[in-house]
Amino acid sequence: MDGDQQQSPSAFAGELQRLLKKRGLSWRGLADLVGYHPSWLSKIKNGIPPSGELARRCDEALEAEGNLIALAGAEDTRPPAQLPAPPARLVGRDRELAMMHEALSETGPARDPVVVAVDGPPGVGKTALALRCAHDIKDCELHAFPDGELYSDLRGHAEEGEPVDPGRVLEDFLIALGVGEQDIPHGAEQRAKLYRSLLASRRVLVVLDNAASSRQVEPLLPGAGGCGVVVTSRRRLSGLAMRTEAERVELGPLTAESAREVLRNVIGAPRADEEGEALAALADQCGGLPLALRIAAERAVAHPHRSVGELARELADERHRLDGLATDDSVALRNVFEWSYRTLDEPDARLFRLLGLHQGPHLSPEAAAALAGVPVVACRHMLERLVAANLVETVPSARYRIRGPLALYAAERAADSESAQERDAAVSRLAGGYLLTAVAASEAVTPSWAPVRPPDPGAVPPLFGDDVQAALRWCDAEAVNLAPVARLAMDHGQSGLAWRLLLALGGYLSLLRVPGRMWLEAAVLAREAARTARDAYGTAWAGVTLAEAHCRLQCPDRARSCWEEVLALPGGDPRAVAWARAGLGLLAAGEGLQEAAAGHARAALAGFQELNDRYGMARALMTVADSLRARRHYDDALRLLGDALRVLEDLGEHDGRGAALARMADVHLARDEYERALDLVGRSLEAHRQAGARAGEADALVRRGLVLRAHGRGSEAREAWAEAVTLYDAMEDPRAAEVRSRLGRGPGGRNPPGAAS
Repeated sequence: MDGDQQQSPSAFAGELQRLLKKRGLSWRGLADLVGYHPSWLSKIKNGIPPSGELARRCDEALEAEGNLIALAGAEDTRPPAQLPAPPARLVGRDRELAMMHEALSETGPARDPVVVAVDGPPGVGKTALALRCAHDIKDCELHAFPDGELYSDLRGHAEEGEPVDPGRVLEDFLIALGVGEQDIPHGAEQRAKLYRSLLASRRVLVVLDNAASSRQVEPLLPGAGGCGVVVTSRRRLSGLAMRTEAERVELGPLTAESAREVLRNVIGAPRADEEGEALAALADQCGGLPLALRIAAERAVAHPHRSVGELARELADERHRLDGLATDDSVALRNVFEWSYRTLDEPDARLFRLLGLHQGPHLSPEAAAALAGVPVVACRHMLERLVAANLVETVPSARYRIRGPLALYAAERAADSESAQERDAAVSRLAGGYLLTAVAASEAVTPSWAPVRPPDPGAVPPLFGDDVQAALRWCDAEAVNLAPVARLAMDHGQSGLAWRLLLALGGYLSLLRVPGRMWLEAAVLAREAARTARDAYGTAWAGVTLAEAHCRLQCPDRARSCWEEVLALPGGDPRAVAWARAGLGLLAAGEGLQEAAAGHARAALAGFQELNDRYGMARALMTVADSLRARRHYDDALRLLGDALRVLEDLGEHDGRGAALARMADVHLARDEYERALDLVGRSLEAHRQAGARAGEADALVRRGLVLRAHGRGSEAREAWAEAVTLYDAMEDPRAAEVRSRLGRGPGGRNPPGAAS
């Protein structure tokens, strides 16, 4: 620097100027107080370091309590370089690193300090990300923070001891910034003032790792622009974000691909490539948590002659997985979770434990409240606190979940802290709440399909009324939870609740708004639960539901076997028996056995008539009409279908109405009455869509394509079939292949694939 060039104001000069302004003094007035010539003080003002004597006199005159002496002593020190070593390799965090780099590049004297807050669940790699980012910036040619890096582990979640007191951290930082120990103020507030004064003229990156709270962090923030701060915490630091407008980086588990890459980097490419399937299983068992992945990989490295598959098989046992995610000289994953868990208040800790019982992919606030036996409003607040602690995460549609090893830890805590009676009661509340809501949804979606009724009809909450769409939304969201909740109920000796819950939504599942395998899984589990409960009624209805699932998934032999089992049950439910007869008639019609089909259908019709089951009667009439159409008795078939349609319209059964209209279209298509057939198919499609029945919608689209093709409108037919293929694929319906081949070769015959509707 040229000797005549003005230097930048020092931290000492900046603090001196602030104190003068506070007391209404000029630099000339200060010169009179301290006995120095104004021209010398002018040099101090412009950046010349003060002598110790001048600093002492100024400190006494302005009552700075030693701050000016400390600042003078800290001038011209080497920049602090406190960063620990960076991680060897960081995988799968490019997006988060880019966010942090971009935010920290926006520092400047005219701005407030830039704060980046990184939060996420335990073991997710927050410290590694922060250190990687800090080292990237330090090593960059355009170093944004040339005056050094400060680092402190605040021990907000540590194995032993309390979180570090901010005053202690300030003492360490002041020493790193050149302040002598004898010059450090005693009070935390005075230390913070001196700290901010020292940083006022510097550009320093401050890394505050493992923070417990916003309150712990706030005294450690610089007061002026030019500095950057990276904070990591297991908690969402909302207070810090509101005060500083911090850039929040939410760190979640790694993707499956990145998780496999972490394992591959440690285990080695040859071994990883040789056991790719086992490597994928191991990555999945670690839940995408980098700490868990590193532990698993180190265990594999420690035993080079043991296959990765052996380790994956060991960790496949959920009861002992957390035991397996530990090594002799590293922190066990269970301990890392424990450090977060023990910071919770007891009500929140209890909810966290009980959430570990729920093995579904997500749960609603209502389900969580049922588990805990608390009001929903109170439970929402508890859930949000668990989210803030990054022990629970939110998912779309206002739902929550615990993932991977953390869910296993929650279940462990429930087993250790809740008695068997308390766990049983929680499961009973959960499954019972699901059952009542499922019955309410079923009454809205499929009002005539109700094999399950609660003992007290008044116990069913009026949740949906006639709002079919609201009921469908609940069913769509909860369908994936049906089997896990039912299995949980069975594990806790409540098989009666399990089969009732699964069958309550049998009508919804038959709409196939979810893949058909889910319907099949629910039906198989319902039959197992009913048999375990030794309930003949439940066993019969589970058999009917399972047969219909097999029929829909093009497994007619299995469907026939299930329906025949229902007929053979001693003391079987008459309505279930009638449905079994109707199902056998449907199968016979699909196989071209029209006499047998008519016989089964008439037997079913008689059973339904005796029970005054109008919905069943309408369905049986449709099967009889199928046999009449096959024998070209078109007028008789249309008459019966008209009777069925009127009943279904009266009952408000849109899916059944769509099926009746589709069969009427088949009759008119057989008569080459294309316009009439096309109109009926259009009405059928509309009815199925009104019901939310994707299975019926797909079938109607196939029929529409057949009618259009027969009418010489080939391009429109292909459009309808393409729509049907999309729906069949979503349902995992095997008929997708048949319709796809039809798109390739033309219309084929006139009959639509399958006859499930």
